[in-house]
This record gives sequence, C-alpha cells and structure tokens, in this order.
Amino acid sequence: MKIGLVGLPNSGKTTIFNALTKSEAEVTSYASQKAEPHIAIIEVADERVDKLTEMYQPKKTTFATIEIVDFVGFSEGTSRNGGLPASFVTHIKTMDAIALVVRNFGDSFSETPDPLGDIDTVLTEFILSDLIIAENRLEKIEEAFRRGKKTVELEREEKLLRRIEDTLNENRPVREIEFTIEERRIISGFQYLTQKQILVIVNSAEANFGRNGALISAIDERFTVIEFAGNFEMELSSLDDNEGAIFMEDMGIKESACDRLTRSAYELLGLISFLTVGTDEVRAWTIHRGDTALDAAGTIHSDLARGFIRAECFSYEKLVECGSEKGVRDKGHFRLEGKEYVISDGDILGIRFSV
Repeated sequence: MKIGLVGLPNSGKTTIFNALTKSEAEVTSYASQKAEPHIAIIEVADERVDKLTEMYQPKKTTFATIEIVDFVGFSEGTSRNGGLPASFVTHIKTMDAIALVVRNFGDSFSETPDPLGDIDTVLTEFILSDLIIAENRLEKIEEAFRRGKKTVELEREEKLLRRIEDTLNENRPVREIEFTIEERRIISGFQYLTQKQILVIVNSAEANFGRNGALISAIDERFTVIEFAGNFEMELSSLDDNEGAIFMEDMGIKESACDRLTRSAYELLGLISFLTVGTDEVRAWTIHRGDTALDAAGTIHSDLARGFIRAECFSYEKLVECGSEKGVRDKGHFRLEGKEYVISDGDILGIRFSV
C-alpha cells in the first residue's frame, strides 16, 4: 500500500512524515522547492504476527508494510496556471490513498490556521487538475472525430469523459461517480486525483491537541480524519518505546502516529490481513475485504493463483485457542476451501497448487 502526504506549503507534511517513519528529513518553515518526494517504508504493527512468531520460531518474520511518500507542497492557484507540476501528478497517480495534511497551529510565517479552508483549497486544485486531464483528452478525441476516426471505442470514451467533466464542473470528485467494470477499465490510465480516497490529517500544536472537537467533527462528516500533534509526535519518534509511552500518556495519546494512520488507512481502503506461517517464515499479507482465496494466492505469487487447487485454512483465533496446528485439526477447525472462498481478517492460509 502507498499513501501520499499532500498539503499546502508549511502545513507540516514533512514533520508528519518524520513522525510516522522515524525519518530525519529536513523540516523548513518555507515552501520547499525539492523536486523529489521523501519516501519511507513503515511496518504495520500486528500483535498476531508477534504471537505467531513466538509460536513458530521462524527464521524470518515479515510484517505488512506501507510506503509513505511526502510530496512537495503546492500553492493555491497552481492548477489555474497550467496545472499541478507534472512530477507531482506522475508520482501521486501511483498512490492508493491521499493523506491531506492541514495546518492547525500558528507560526510567524503564516496567517491564523484555517484547516477547513485549506481542505477546500487543495480539493479545488485536484478538481481543476482533473478537469485539465479530461478536457485535454476530449480535445484529442474530437480531433480524431474530425479526421474520420469515429470508432465505437472512442465514442464510449467520449461519453464517459463528458460525465466526468460534468461532475467536476459541479465541484464534485470523480470518486462520487458509479462506474461499471468496463468504464473503470476505460479510465484506468488517467488515475484522476479526485478518484482516490482521502484521509485528512489535522496537524495541531501541542497546546491545542485534543481540544478541537468541533473541527474534527466537521471534517469527519466528509472524510476519515486523524489529529496529530506533529512536532510533539516527531520528537516522540526519536525516543525508545518505554520513554515515548510516558510522554504519550501525558498527552492522552493512546497509539503511536504510525499505528493510528495504519488503522485509519486500512478502514478507509477496506483492507484486511491474512497470514502464512511456518518455521521458515511468519508473514502478514494485505488484501481487500471481500477478496477470495484465489486473490490471496495471487498476492503471494502468481504461480499459486495459476495452479490453485485448494486453500488450507484456519483462523488465528482458533490456533491460539487450540495451542497448535495439531489441536486445530483435532478439534475440527481445519478447513479446505475453494477459490471462491472469501478471506476473513486473520485467516491463516496454506495454498495447494500445481503448475
């Protein structure tokens, strides 16, 4: 999974990036001119993986991971002046979700914070950027029509792009449009920014953290939202776990920034984890809720999906309850499932296959 941190200049994106990833990327009070984003990989904490590692004593333990990307800030009006930077659009198209960081702290360089206004500003830039993409493609299709290349495929694409254009002109995101599978295939190459799921991170000052109920509620009506005390939590990330826990308790923070982001991202994107176990490796794998055993096999390796026969399956809870795989089998909790079986969070799988 990839999550892109975006926001206006001086919103504290890089501070949040450092808090999440324990990185030491340079934090500046001025708009950054860096061309390339900061990138880091974080592990998804999972007590089940810890417990299974204790039980199996594997040679290797692998947690699920999230790639966090800190993009350069952009200013209001960017899209009106020719569109968002090409490097920004190119990189962000590959993200699974966007984490929009909004400033909720004062400083000597910026006006009084306006988180709700900043959200609308960024979303407007995204809508205008998507409009430019749709209109440019429509112009090319119209040119093809004038040259006599009026194919059924182009007519379908034009009709779909008109719907997208109308929606964007109504100041509504592309993700509000219900697409058929075929329509999703047609537009898959565009990766509209407003088609992506958005998670809002309110970056508050230490002094007002946890005291922004009305603001959080207003944002929560539209988006999944998390509040961070950016500078404070960036400092926390440099401490050891025991020392950090003391300061977190003083601030009323129950989970690390990384754990809160992970949990919210999984909920937003409808993700779950299944597990594979053995003396060689204990590993967590990420799939979408509703995915099948065949999808899970393909997540592990394409060969397993191609040669899929059956999935050996039992739940993490039953394994812990029974104490061992033998206990799971003896008590009748071991199952053989077909390719259409819908995976549950915490399922432990072994794939039988032949290629």
